[in-house]
Amino acid sequence: MSKKKIEDLDLYGILDIQITATEVEIKKAYRKKALQCHPDKNPDDPKAAETFHELSNALEILTDTAARAAYDKVLRAKAAAKLRHQELDSKRQKLKEDLERREREAGSNVNLTDEQKLAAEIARLQKEGSRLLQEEQQRVKEEIQRTKKRLNEPVWDSSLNRLKISWKADKNDESNGGYDESKLRRFLKKYGEIVALIMSSKKKGSALVEFATKEASEMALELEKGLPENPLKLKWVNERPILTTKKDIPVVSSVVTDRDYESLVLTKMRQAAERQRLIEEMLKEEQEKL
Repeated sequence: MSKKKIEDLDLYGILDIQITATEVEIKKAYRKKALQCHPDKNPDDPKAAETFHELSNALEILTDTAARAAYDKVLRAKAAAKLRHQELDSKRQKLKEDLERREREAGSNVNLTDEQKLAAEIARLQKEGSRLLQEEQQRVKEEIQRTKKRLNEPVWDSSLNRLKISWKADKNDESNGGYDESKLRRFLKKYGEIVALIMSSKKKGSALVEFATKEASEMALELEKGLPENPLKLKWVNERPILTTKKDIPVVSSVVTDRDYESLVLTKMRQAAERQRLIEEMLKEEQEKL
């Protein structure tokens, strides 16, 4: 157990739960906290192990009926004592403390105090071991390992894997070889979500497309031919697909408050506009190389 006295710790506060919390709520709170402060996730934090140990103590005691009852009794006694202390003036408080001291010195320990009962329950837990605590700690460790594994798995970043589209079109051809953005979208959208599609404003017969998924990109590359009389040619801008890992992609919190929503929408709009601008610049650079 922790070097700190259990009766001096706020076990409910450590887990951020109410004193009325059920065992299910206690376990849920433990898992959430443990995943955040586990030493394996915080190797540079010297206090991580101590914090995790306090969480384990809280789970161990609050999920054991007898230990929790003893702890709650001490809490109630302390709360009542605190209230009495507030009501007593300094003189009466001193008299009370002197009386309690004399009673202790006189050996009035035939019956166990609430604190001693709590200590006995904690000793029992130490002796028996806590299967529940071990199981919860193992679940947390496994979850951390799964998270690390997922972060190292290859993932698709559409911004790194755009396709260049080309077709025959004379520079003075008003119809641009029979293609416009609407027609290109009609041909391409059947393969999956299109993140961006830009047609060259200077060079006829040229466009760039960005699909949301690897599968959509590969199917379009392999299958799409466009108009029979003027087929489309698709190829990777970077010559081949590029995969990255989740740990290389900035993490955006999935928890969005009402206050954040407007800001998030504006940010996404700016990102979409920036993506369009970057694709247009890529097209321009491609044209200048010719």
